[in-house]
Amino acid sequence: MAQNAFASAVITTTDWRASLETSCQNLNSHLSNQIDLLVLFVSAHFQAHLEEITECLQTQLSPRHLIGGTGESIVADATEIETSPAISLWCASLPETQIDSMRLTFERTPDGGTFIGWPDSLGSEWEENSVMLLVGEPFSFPADGLLSRLEEDRPGVPVVGGLASGFQMPGENRIIIGSEVYNNGAAAVVLQGGVKTKTVVSQGCRPIGDRFVITAAEQNMITGLGGKPALVVLKNLYEELPTNEQRAMQNGFHIGRVVSEYQEEYQIGDFLIRNVVGVDPEQKAVVVADYLRVGQTVQFHIRDHESASLELNQLLSQLETPCAAALLFTCNGRGTRMFEVESHDAATLSKHLGSIPVTGIFAQGELGPVGGKNFLHGFTASIIAFES
Repeated sequence: MAQNAFASAVITTTDWRASLETSCQNLNSHLSNQIDLLVLFVSAHFQAHLEEITECLQTQLSPRHLIGGTGESIVADATEIETSPAISLWCASLPETQIDSMRLTFERTPDGGTFIGWPDSLGSEWEENSVMLLVGEPFSFPADGLLSRLEEDRPGVPVVGGLASGFQMPGENRIIIGSEVYNNGAAAVVLQGGVKTKTVVSQGCRPIGDRFVITAAEQNMITGLGGKPALVVLKNLYEELPTNEQRAMQNGFHIGRVVSEYQEEYQIGDFLIRNVVGVDPEQKAVVVADYLRVGQTVQFHIRDHESASLELNQLLSQLETPCAAALLFTCNGRGTRMFEVESHDAATLSKHLGSIPVTGIFAQGELGPVGGKNFLHGFTASIIAFES
């Protein structure tokens, strides 16, 4: 059986042409077999040159499939390159894997909408260990809608990726699929067979107080927790917390809902974290950035750099199988905006998985599974690791 192989390279100069050619030569010498998948992420400095960069990579490396996009900051192995120029290349030789690449777009219909661009080669049945990698344009592509559709059609298939970043206006961010560069839609690949993957989704929070069952709610407003007014429960929780956690709550707090209600115990990674966006004193309600329903189990959470670091370390330490490569999609709000050290997420990944090829971006939204279901996250590090 042919072996999977991975390699990576990074360019950190705006005079990129000669460096890119040298990097391609090094990648070709490292990977003796066909490059089946090339992942390309570039900082905003190279947005205007993406067509030329992509053409050069197609000529020099001849990848069967290419996916990528722009990022405010770029991940390259154990380093996060924030605000500086960077081109990060990640190559995989996956001889036993079926790979289908596609550009997906959303089209509104009288029934709501549909996603267009599924290739005929993908087929109606996906293998059990399939995984989708996706880079979406944040203003034009409803990633949460795609995840809902896939939950109906392909339940259990992990979707890992992020929304392109680097620009704050529609039409400025870029996605890449094959030899084409677009300013809308999403670039995606589906991997089936031949390679085993593990996912890690670190939402950067830790629980505080007790868990409660929602006893009254309307859309995104929780009015009852455990039979009591939700705002009363929240105030009581705050008064019982130690001073340091009260300070953390003053900087913002969140609510986590249990994804699977059928567990006897809940641990880190079992909650889907959503922002608490406000309170309604008249209705004694807590307002959440998600629709919740009566009967769901929830727990308040706080997010700070210590909690985020602890959770990521714990989740990565649970990966028991050696890994040969990884992709990291971390939030624009992480990096040095959250942590006191540079390259926190990338360096933590390297500490646990070793010096392996890694690429990724700081995204405007991260995709990854929690409790076996895929979600669009914020302030999250979403990782897919490829087993050795």
